[in-house]
Amino acid sequence: MRKGAVSLLLAAASPFVMTGAGTADDLAAPEAKGAFSVDWSAEAIFAAGSNDFAPYYIASNNHGILTQSKDALLRVGASRAMSDSGHFSYGFGVDFLTGYTSTTDYYHYYPHATAEVPRPDGSFVVNPQHPSRIWLQQLYGEIRYRGVFLTVGMKQHSSALLDSRLSSGDLVESGNARPIPEVRVGFHDFQNIPFTNGWVQIQGEISYGKMTDNKWLRDHYNYYDSHLNQGALYTYKRCYFRTKPSERFSAVVGMQVGGFFGGETTWYLNGRHDGEKKFSKGFKQFFKMFLPTDGGLDYYSGSSLGSWDIKFRYRLNDGSRVMAYLQKPWEDGSGVGFLNGFDGVWGLEYKAARPGYISGAVIEYIDFTNQSGPIHWDPDDNPGTTIVNRAEGCDNYYYNHEYNAYANYGMAIGTPFMVSPIYNTDGYLQFAANRLRGFHIGIEGQINPAVSYRMLGGYRKSYGSASVPFLSPREDTSFMLEATWRPAKIDGLAVKAQFGLDHGSLLGDNTGGLLSLSYSGKLLFGGKDKTLRMIAGY
Repeated sequence: MRKGAVSLLLAAASPFVMTGAGTADDLAAPEAKGAFSVDWSAEAIFAAGSNDFAPYYIASNNHGILTQSKDALLRVGASRAMSDSGHFSYGFGVDFLTGYTSTTDYYHYYPHATAEVPRPDGSFVVNPQHPSRIWLQQLYGEIRYRGVFLTVGMKQHSSALLDSRLSSGDLVESGNARPIPEVRVGFHDFQNIPFTNGWVQIQGEISYGKMTDNKWLRDHYNYYDSHLNQGALYTYKRCYFRTKPSERFSAVVGMQVGGFFGGETTWYLNGRHDGEKKFSKGFKQFFKMFLPTDGGLDYYSGSSLGSWDIKFRYRLNDGSRVMAYLQKPWEDGSGVGFLNGFDGVWGLEYKAARPGYISGAVIEYIDFTNQSGPIHWDPDDNPGTTIVNRAEGCDNYYYNHEYNAYANYGMAIGTPFMVSPIYNTDGYLQFAANRLRGFHIGIEGQINPAVSYRMLGGYRKSYGSASVPFLSPREDTSFMLEATWRPAKIDGLAVKAQFGLDHGSLLGDNTGGLLSLSYSGKLLFGGKDKTLRMIAGY
């Protein structure tokens, strides 16, 4: 199995041409003059790498945009963000990519020869695959009334608790995979709870969506072992409580949950069809997934996983912030009850009050080795048994025996620290290395007003999974250094350079670099002169 690669990215110049000039006042408050503004951006990406996939820190927490080692992509987008002021606001966005991406060889199993595949019975055949030559990354509309919002469509979401630029990744919704078409409703920001005088605030969201990676799954699956679900629905819930943020000390605590339900699952055993089952998408299932409970045999009508989250923040005299946080994963009742040992993401974070040589830093210890022990026995799953004691272990994070791995287009929806199924070129579409531990660091800062940097590094050691351990542990060390230049004389232009490497038996030995060029600005419609103007840089 070939794993890992390093990419060289080069972004070409923007296809947009300036049609007018703008002033600082235009950028600061265009709609105060009666104008309607839309943000736009364009980027062209060229990639070259040594193996099949982009290196870990280039691909991770990047919304599934770059997975292959060689790419020539053009990305164009336009959006309007919702305003935080006033009782009502709305926003929208569209974002697409097109171009060339390299091919990776996966494997299909064919129990019988066919006219299309004239091979010996019971053979694996090479199955070259690559991402679509054009795909829609985002398309959404949203509205806000007072403190409540509604979003419909595909919109990129990142962690609500962790720093997505510096962290290893959120356990439930990290921004590592492509967005899922959904309907999402919740509080636009933390809202004061009545009668607490602002000392306790609440923020929460709930969404239901439709998985769109059916073709990707069919094309990458080996049809030999495990199972494949088609047509599943996705759901996400979050509820956080926060103490008064204006105080020097503040805390956030809560839970988030993601999961799949519905669709039809087919099982394969040693290359043979081994059964199938169709799951309901009715209203009853929506309600069950809203508040998943242990309900006997019906419990597995959906796949739910989540994390207990807690974050403490202390503000220093100069306005800088120091934070400590924990994300505690769970897959069933044992994890919810904190019976999975030291498992979780344990982090420390620093945010400077103003840009400097170190503007932010994160260090994390990640451990997923306990998983509530190796044994799972639930008497509710075995009617008629006389063994009534429970041992709800073998959590097998991001796995469910009736649904697909917790991923979209092969990339983990949660943390990429557990190697995503896209790396399994043998066509096994589960997380093969989810029992692991390691550490991660992230640092960013500013050399001068025009040049900033970011550095990511980490080490991990995996033992496979509790049910299918590796014969010997596999390790990986990854590193990435990034520098970005925004020339003062060309508003909206950003030039970015990266150097990255992977070393070890988990992802392979890879080294590479990146150079990108992007351009962005605003379109102003209307205003006093009723004209259309384009303003670079915002």
